[in-house]
Amino acid sequence: MRRIVLFVALLLAGCHVAGPEHFVVFYSPLSSVLDAQGVQVIATVAERARQRPGTPVVVSGYADAEIGVADAQKLAAKRSHAVTDALVADGVDPARIARHGVGGVDFSMDSIETRRVEITLGEN
Repeated sequence: MRRIVLFVALLLAGCHVAGPEHFVVFYSPLSSVLDAQGVQVIATVAERARQRPGTPVVVSGYADAEIGVADAQKLAAKRSHAVTDALVADGVDPARIARHGVGGVDFSMDSIETRRVEITLGEN
């Protein structure tokens, strides 16, 4: 009952109560360099993170399936580090950022779908 009252009070006060938000940064084949669109996604995530202080940020990297599992794991790690570094440079506290699933490769997906980093803002 208390949670419902608090939720209604927050809504009436004009506060936005939100669940997790999901963002995706795509990469060129075999690359771990952020392009202009990736930089824009990072800026959006950083802004949303500033609006939701204390909310955890989860970064999950994936890589090109066609390069082999060992190399894909290394590339996925480089991609997730690039996203994490960019978020920190945009003012997100590194203590809020956790990297999960780095190196995960789903061979059933198209190549473009495996060349990504997923960012979740909020509980997952």
